[in-house]
Amino acid sequence: MTGFPSPVPFLSRREFLWRFGGGLGGVALAHLLGEHGLLAAGEPENSAPPGATLRGCLRNGAHHPARAKRVIQLFMNGGASQMDLFDYKPELVKRHGQKFDPGTGERVEAATSEPGTVLKPGFEFKQHGQCGRWVSSLLPHLAGRVDDLAFLMAMVSRTNVHGPGSYLMNTGFLLPGFPCFGAWISYALGCETDNLPAFVVLPDPKGLPYNQKGNFSSGFLPVTHQGTVINTGAPEPVAHLRAPSSQKYITAEAERDGLALLQRLNHAHFVANDADARLEARIRAYELAAKMQLSAPEAFDVSGESEATRRLYGLEESATQDFGRRCLLGRRLIERGVRFVQIWSGAGGPTNNWDNHASITRELPPMCAATDRPIAALLTDMKARGLLDDTLVLWSTEFGRMPFSQGSEGRDHNGGTFVSWMAGGGVKAGVACGESDEWSWRAAKNPTTTYDFHATVLHLLGIDHEKLTFRHNGADRRLTDVHGEIVTDILA
Repeated sequence: MTGFPSPVPFLSRREFLWRFGGGLGGVALAHLLGEHGLLAAGEPENSAPPGATLRGCLRNGAHHPARAKRVIQLFMNGGASQMDLFDYKPELVKRHGQKFDPGTGERVEAATSEPGTVLKPGFEFKQHGQCGRWVSSLLPHLAGRVDDLAFLMAMVSRTNVHGPGSYLMNTGFLLPGFPCFGAWISYALGCETDNLPAFVVLPDPKGLPYNQKGNFSSGFLPVTHQGTVINTGAPEPVAHLRAPSSQKYITAEAERDGLALLQRLNHAHFVANDADARLEARIRAYELAAKMQLSAPEAFDVSGESEATRRLYGLEESATQDFGRRCLLGRRLIERGVRFVQIWSGAGGPTNNWDNHASITRELPPMCAATDRPIAALLTDMKARGLLDDTLVLWSTEFGRMPFSQGSEGRDHNGGTFVSWMAGGGVKAGVACGESDEWSWRAAKNPTTTYDFHATVLHLLGIDHEKLTFRHNGADRRLTDVHGEIVTDILA
């Protein structure tokens, strides 16, 4: 300790707990800080490089009046089949079993297979609502909410490969290392509460999606903006909030002594490295963890919800129980001040997701059965509570499927066209923008890129996507790169 400056005056236990996240225990905190090299000099972990500057940070006011304050994004991992869900094409029924020939004279290719014959939808379509939107019989509950939705019927992707496609839809780039959608919003707007994270991710309990946690990364933004992943299928959705009951030595007295020592070491480190904000950032994370000890258990406890609400979300039925619970948690989190909640359907891998290569008729129905009722319930519940007035609900996937068969009844990847929808604050309900060709093979009218999608959501949140930037490696980086147009057709 020779050469260290004198420690700061003794602080009360309450101040220790408040400033240093004492609920985690001094020993555990010291171990984790040491594990990441934060008790000594070292290279930053996900911190901004020297000379980096923050631009566009909006915590003191948005670029323009916001129509929405928060976001719930529902992500269908694997590439949901647009022509089997929302993009009704009679031509596929008429030409079923015939060779696929778009009439352009070009060579038709598929991502992972040889193109088969034209494959009609395996499910009945009907028109619903005052808007007359065509919806598959696989989504009977969501069909009843179409007058609340704005459809983007000609979404396009630059790739038909899962990893790059998922990165593009989540970060705006095909390669890893860039901040995701939720991280940008957290960076721009912060959180409406001090007791929960700004950005929460609720992955499918079957596993993380393609790219694993890369889809929730803060990239080169400060690490505090990365998604907080909550495993709702675990006995403790938020792990390590409390010391293990088996560790009897972590008593209140031991915690106090450990924190007192750690506070003196941290102060010395601050004084010796006053330009290094890594330790301060990590302490802030543990402060939040300490606050979550009180707020998170209540937020994730749905037992207090009414029986009618539990039935609405399908919590009592095996098919809808998991996704329904996560949709209900999404509503509870945004009610409590979380800015961005991302709810995933489907893990990475060849099965149990929306990547239906083998059989649309066998693989798509269970995915729809698990999500249809909960998503409709989320829209119904939020509208009844007035939350839909200033919350955006997004339905996304990384790309669509091909109009011809893979094997006998599967469909391959298609970045040429797919469907997304939005609902909520600032969105014009019951409309559609864009149109695919007669096959649902490629976008034919008013295509919407992933950059346009992001630009539109940021606009509704009061953010100019061209002004929200972060200086990184000599460039002013942004979510929409050098692209993006606001889709004005779906704005109220």
